Amino acid sequence: MKALVYLGPGRKSLEDRPVPEIKAAGDAIVRIAKTTICGTDLHILKGDVPTCAAGRILGHEGTGIVEKVGAGVTNFHPGDRVLISCISACGRCEYCRRGMYSHCTTGGWILGNAIDGTQAQYVRIPHSDTSLYRIPEGVDEEALVMLSDILPTGFECGVLNGKVAPGSTVAIVGAGPIGLAALLTAQFYSPAEIIVIDLDDNRLAVAKRFGATTTVSAAGGRAAEAVMKLTGGRGVDAAIEAVGIPASFITCEDIVAPGGTIANVGVHGVKVDLHLERLWAQNITITTRLVDTITTPMLLKSVQARTIDPTKLISHRFKLDRILDAYETFGHAASTQALKVIIEI
Repeated sequence: MKALVYLGPGRKSLEDRPVPEIKAAGDAIVRIAKTTICGTDLHILKGDVPTCAAGRILGHEGTGIVEKVGAGVTNFHPGDRVLISCISACGRCEYCRRGMYSHCTTGGWILGNAIDGTQAQYVRIPHSDTSLYRIPEGVDEEALVMLSDILPTGFECGVLNGKVAPGSTVAIVGAGPIGLAALLTAQFYSPAEIIVIDLDDNRLAVAKRFGATTTVSAAGGRAAEAVMKLTGGRGVDAAIEAVGIPASFITCEDIVAPGGTIANVGVHGVKVDLHLERLWAQNITITTRLVDTITTPMLLKSVQARTIDPTKLISHRFKLDRILDAYETFGHAASTQALKVIIEI
């Protein structure tokens, strides 16, 4: 089969690899139909994710058709169309029982990280009974690719951890796919204001179309000043960090209101200064999280009901044999205006 392989920092290749085989009773082999590229894949290529070793097939998102299942699989059968969760969960360990699937002792974020992932023609899914979702009839499969990771990530790590509430003021720092996913799902809770901050004017225009009440350019380094002016000097109740660089987290520190929450979503590869000398008396909550995908069933029903339309996040489409072009497009989003790319197998 063809697969996109990580060869070490800055290096990747489309290669021939063996089709994966069942290794455990709970495994399923899924023939991929559609997959995508995540910002986390770019972090891997930068060398920011040391758990991902050279030789790994990348990717942790996608949809497909079950090809074969292990003897212990009861929920799925060959021929079932499925959504693949970016998080593999056994459903039985202490962390899974607490709803912290990302910390599953035999799973978590392993696809495209500790084991081979979805940017290939086939993938092995461990704990498949609790890590796959059957695709309902009539649902747009491309929309569901967004439910593998970015929709639950933006929702759980940003909106839920940020305690977004009716009438609250929210700032999302970063209008990439994750920030836009947080923007779409924040609207479930009817906040009074959603301010989106980014360097890219195109992404700010997209954010405005997606429901941002105000957008602020981060160019010139005066975004925090602009947000404080917009909020009458008070700041925001929820500051969602959706980039993963020091400057974006410091912006959140600069704009969070007393009693507010900084919800970190971004993947950080270097240290960030925490200005406790300013924040220690402000009743600030700082949250971190790796997505658990516990909200995927709810989001799936919302997509079915057309309450939310994740296809808005798709900007480009490629075939697998052009996945290197897809990476080039996704990695240069400022010039290509890329959001999420769909890769059809």
